[in-house]
Amino acid sequence: MIPTGSAVSSLGLTLVSSKSHKATKQQQRDRARRRAQRQEKVAVQRQAERKRTGQAVVVAVVALLVVAGIVLLSKVLGSTDDTTDASGSTDASGIVCTEPPAAPGTPATYELPDATEAEGRTYTAVVTTNCGDITVDLDGTDAPQSVASFLMLAEDGFYDDSPCHRLLASGNTVLQCGDPTGTGTGGPGYGYGVEYVPEDGSYPRGTLAMARTGDLEAGTGSQFFIVATDSVWPPSGGGYTIFGNVTSGMEIIDHIVDAGVTGGGADGSPAQPISILEIAVTEKKA
Repeated sequence: MIPTGSAVSSLGLTLVSSKSHKATKQQQRDRARRRAQRQEKVAVQRQAERKRTGQAVVVAVVALLVVAGIVLLSKVLGSTDDTTDASGSTDASGIVCTEPPAAPGTPATYELPDATEAEGRTYTAVVTTNCGDITVDLDGTDAPQSVASFLMLAEDGFYDDSPCHRLLASGNTVLQCGDPTGTGTGGPGYGYGVEYVPEDGSYPRGTLAMARTGDLEAGTGSQFFIVATDSVWPPSGGGYTIFGNVTSGMEIIDHIVDAGVTGGGADGSPAQPISILEIAVTEKKA
């Protein structure tokens, strides 16, 4: 029997429904396959990212270890070379020296102050230099004339901007200052004699003493020196008046001594220039 149209129609619907069901399963398989592919791709990407991250961490750790090693090595061994920057010069000691001012030139002429102005008194003086502060104690008991002279000149600004013109760097090692001309020939316009000289001729490191010419009676003026190493000058040669001692800042003197004399040698101007910028003095109270 030939099916009627409605039967054909019904059969046709059944056939269409069957094909749609088959297509849906195929699509699901395709989607599942694509999903698996995507998941695999994501997994590969994540694995690659983890690898790159791990490599970056390793590189960062290595870099930090290298930097830490360099810092530690530099602290242990210290710097072997002096360095210079815009603010001045420095070395492993940490001392920084700025550019010194020009020497003031010939100073005014003064009259010798009365020794009694400092007799029996003690003072602290802060000597500010272009390389830092040097603090000294002054004793007017044994050397009242030297202390009185130093006080007057410091308070009047005589020493301001004056260079320390001489470094004696062999044997008895000293740094000499106190001449505003920077030549080693300048002075305050007066002179006086030697006061206190140690009997054994011993001048320990840090001693503050007055320089002088060969005239023991009137060869002392404004120039003084700081002893960098334990030194000896026999009293038979006249000696040098001790009027104080350095209480802090000897590392600055060491820095100047280590730099040596200009052009080499053992006696001359310091290769590292140092100048007194100002001196502030206060009296110690009993």
